[in-house]
Amino acid sequence: MHYRYKAQWITRLILLIFIVIPLSSLAVSEKTGKEVIVITVNGVINPVAAEYIGKNIQKAHEKGAEAVIIELDTPGGLDSSMRDIVKSINGSTVPVVVFVSPSGSRAASAGVFITLAAHVAAMAPGTNIGAAHPVAIGEKMDKTTAEKATNDAAAYIKSIAENRGRNSQWAEDAVRKSISATESEALKGNVVDMVSEDITSLLSDINGRQVSTAFGEKVIDTENAVVVRQEMGFRHKILNRISEPNIAYILMILGFYGLFFELTNPGSIFPGVIGGIFLIVAFFAFQTLPVNYAGVLLIVLAIILFILEIKVTSHGLLTIGGIISLLIGSLMLFESSAPFMKLSLSVILPAVFFISFFFVVTIRLAVKAYRSKPATGSEGLVGLEGIANTDITGEGGMISLHGELWRAHSDEPIKKGGRVIVESVRGLTVKVKKYQ
Repeated sequence: MHYRYKAQWITRLILLIFIVIPLSSLAVSEKTGKEVIVITVNGVINPVAAEYIGKNIQKAHEKGAEAVIIELDTPGGLDSSMRDIVKSINGSTVPVVVFVSPSGSRAASAGVFITLAAHVAAMAPGTNIGAAHPVAIGEKMDKTTAEKATNDAAAYIKSIAENRGRNSQWAEDAVRKSISATESEALKGNVVDMVSEDITSLLSDINGRQVSTAFGEKVIDTENAVVVRQEMGFRHKILNRISEPNIAYILMILGFYGLFFELTNPGSIFPGVIGGIFLIVAFFAFQTLPVNYAGVLLIVLAIILFILEIKVTSHGLLTIGGIISLLIGSLMLFESSAPFMKLSLSVILPAVFFISFFFVVTIRLAVKAYRSKPATGSEGLVGLEGIANTDITGEGGMISLHGELWRAHSDEPIKKGGRVIVESVRGLTVKVKKYQ
C-alpha cells in the first residue's frame, strides 16, 4: 500500500510539471503578449538600410508589436534613403524609438533627420548628434545649388522637429551651421526625449509614454514586454557590404581582370563568368554610391592601353599611359566631400601597383614570345645548321639535321660533309646554302 500511494504522488507531481506549469506560463504569455522589435543600424544610410528599417516597421505592424527600437550609429548617408526612412517612420502605426547607442555612437548628417523624426528619440551616455549640413554626393555643387540644397534640408528638418515637438531652431542650426550636441546637451535643449543607459532602461523609460502615430494617439506599454531582435538578414548584409566604396572598387577591378583573361584566352569560360558576375555586382553597388563615370572610363581606358601594348610597338609609352589613367581614374571614381563615400588610398595604391605589375609582366612575356624564333614546325628549321650527307646540287641531295635525314637542294653546289644552313622549308624538302 505504501508503495502504491507513493507512486500516485509521483504521478501527480509529473502531471503538475508537464501540464499545470506550461498552462500557467501560457496564461501569463497570453496576458502579456507584448513584443518590442529591436533592430540595429550601424553604418552608412543607404537603400539597404532604408529597406531594412521599412520592412521591420511593416513587420511590427503585422505582429501588433508595442514598439520598434532602432539602435542607431551612423556618420550619415544618402538623402533619398534618409527620406525613405523618415516616410516609413511617419507612416508607422507602431511607435518608433530611435536610440543612439551604444556609448561612442553618433547620429550625424542623415542620422539627425532620422532621430528627430522618431516618435521617441533617445541617446545613450557618451554619444553625440548633429552636423547635418548637406554634402555633395555624386556631383559637385556650385554656390547657388549648395544654397538651394541647404535651404531645402533646413526646411525639411525644421518641419520634422516641429511635428515631433522638438527644438526646431537647433535642428535648423544643425543643417546651416553644422552644430553638434552631446547626449546631455541634446536632452537639455529638447532635441531628444531621454537619455538611457541601455535597452533595458530604455524600455522602462518609454513605458506609459503617449505618442502620436499614423493611426492616432497611442500609449506605449513595455512592461513585461518581450524583446525580439531582428538581425539584418544575409541578403541585406551582403548588399550592405558591397555598397562600401572600397568593396565596390575591388569588385570592379576583379571583374575587368576576369574579362581580360577570357578575351586573351577564349574558351576559358570560368574567368569570363566570374568577371561578368563581379562587374554586375559592382555596378549594382554603384547605384548607391557617388560614382563619377569619368573615373570609370579612365579605368577602362587603362585596360585598353595595357592590351594595345601587346599589339603596338610603343616602347612602354602605352603602359605608362595605362598606369597614369588607372591611378587618376581610381582617385576620381567616387566624387564626394563625405569621407565615408571616398576610396581609401590604402586600397587604391596596392590595386594600381599589382594591376600595373601584372600587365607589365604579361606584356613583356607576350612580346618576348612574339619576337622569339619558332622552335617547332617547319618555321623552326629555318636558320638551323646541318651536315651534307651527300653532294648537294640544284637537283637534290641529303643532309643531316637534328639527327634526321632531310632531302635538300641548293642554288650552289655543296660537297659531302660540308656545313649548311637551312634557308626555307617546302614540304619535306629544305633549301640550304653553305655555312659562311
